[in-house]
Amino acid sequence: MSQNQIATNSFQKRVLNIVMSFDRIFLFRKLFVVLTMLLFVTGLSFAQSNGARRSQNRVKSSKANAASESFNAPRERIIYGETKPLGAGEARSWVSLDSNGKPTAIGVTFSEASLSTLPKEPPPGQEGTELSINFPQAAGLPFKHIGFDWNPLGHPPAHIYDVPHFDFHFYTITEEERAGITLQGDDKARALKQLPSELIPEGYIYVPDGAVPRMGNHMVNPLSKELHNQAFTSTFLYGSYDGRLIFAEPMITKAFLEARTNITEAIKQPAKYQQPGYYPTKYSVRYDPIKKEYTVALEGMTLR
Repeated sequence: MSQNQIATNSFQKRVLNIVMSFDRIFLFRKLFVVLTMLLFVTGLSFAQSNGARRSQNRVKSSKANAASESFNAPRERIIYGETKPLGAGEARSWVSLDSNGKPTAIGVTFSEASLSTLPKEPPPGQEGTELSINFPQAAGLPFKHIGFDWNPLGHPPAHIYDVPHFDFHFYTITEEERAGITLQGDDKARALKQLPSELIPEGYIYVPDGAVPRMGNHMVNPLSKELHNQAFTSTFLYGSYDGRLIFAEPMITKAFLEARTNITEAIKQPAKYQQPGYYPTKYSVRYDPIKKEYTVALEGMTLR
């Protein structure tokens, strides 16, 4: 073999070794890439599995907490009183109680159909038509019944309350006691007897000539918007008889109800009450479009 052939063979071997070395490197790289991908996929799967377990645990924990909170949350229930016909619909009274049986709200709910079928004129010699509905009784609740008055032509004072509206008298006396308010003879002095100042709701004043048979004497908030050249839509009055606070009275116009406006308004309080019990701190007017019902309620009952 010539020197050239020997040199050539030696060169070819070196080249082959280099090539084989590169092949081994590429093979190792491929194996490394495959192993890396396997480790990545395995790790990702493990992480997702752990994440899913953690998520399930969080959901279970959240549900458990929600169930615990729901179980421990105060439960309110509604007790219904009388139901009476009103126009083509009906009206019913109710009391809301918390889990301890304490009153939280009272009110009257009536059908939308009632509004369009009410009398367009008052009975002869009267301002309106009254529907009296008893409340279900609850411990500490001073309110006995509601006088649901419909005044198709309104009532005095003129140019203020002489529009079609409802008077919702929430009474703390019985219907029999109300029947004794006649304003005749000595009873007129009892009807006009004013409350001591600490029993008068903050800022309220007596309405001139505001004593009415079967109701008592009326008090109004002089800051009410209808007394300051604004249209009367809703307002809140109080009433007394023989030196006692005997009713709380939301007054709501028919037009306001038909507009289906929901409101909640704070109401002024006296410094104290003669009769201990739960008294409201606000009143509300609501419309339920599903049941097609209106509700007027005294809410935020507080022990006084």
